[in-house]
Amino acid sequence: MKIICIGRNYSEHAKELKNEIPDKPVIFLKPQTALLKDNKPFYYPEWTSDLHYETELVLKICKQGKYIEEKFAHKYFEEVTVGIDFTARDLQSQQKAKGLPWEIAKGFDGSAVIGSFHQLANLGKKTGIHFSLQLNGIEVQKGNTDNTLFNFEKIIAYASQFFTLQTGDLIYTGTPAGVGPVKIGDRLEGFLEGEKVFDFEVK
Repeated sequence: MKIICIGRNYSEHAKELKNEIPDKPVIFLKPQTALLKDNKPFYYPEWTSDLHYETELVLKICKQGKYIEEKFAHKYFEEVTVGIDFTARDLQSQQKAKGLPWEIAKGFDGSAVIGSFHQLANLGKKTGIHFSLQLNGIEVQKGNTDNTLFNFEKIIAYASQFFTLQTGDLIYTGTPAGVGPVKIGDRLEGFLEGEKVFDFEVK
C-alpha cells in the first residue's frame, strides 16, 4: 500500500504559501509508516517547531490499474474520507532552500492522519464533497472538492502513468486554504459532509 499526495491542488492554498499555480498535478509520496488511524494521538516530533495541519479529502483505490484513462478513472475509487497531511514547515523550508528533497518534512511517522471511510454511494455524489477541520472546537479549514485545480479523475489518470495503482492505495487530493500550526494539547476533529470521521489529540 502506498500513499500518493497531491500538492497545490487548491489555488488559494498555493497563493497563501506563495507557490506557483501548477499546470499538472504535483505528486509526492508518504510511506505506509506515516499512517495515523483509529483516532490515536499524534506525538509532536522533537525536531520541528513549526508543524502545520493540511486537511484533505482522501480516496481509497479499489482495484489495480495502470495508464488509466480519465473517462474510466471513476471506476477506481468507491470510498472517501478526510485526512491530514502533517508538514514540518520549518524543515520543509530548509530543504527547499538547499534544493534538496523534502520527504523528511512530509513523510515522517504519523504524518498521514486518516479518518473512517465512507462509501461514495452513501454520500450520493462524487463531486462537490464538503470537508472541514476543527481545532479545539473552532473550524479552521473547510473545502469543497469542486474547487480543486485537478479533479479526482485527472489525478488518477495522471498518477497512474507513473505508478501502478493497487487496491488499498490512498490518494490525498490536496488541501484548501487555511493551513496552520498545531501545538501539544490541541484537539483536531475532521468532518466529511458534516459527519465526524476523526478526533484525536496532539501530545
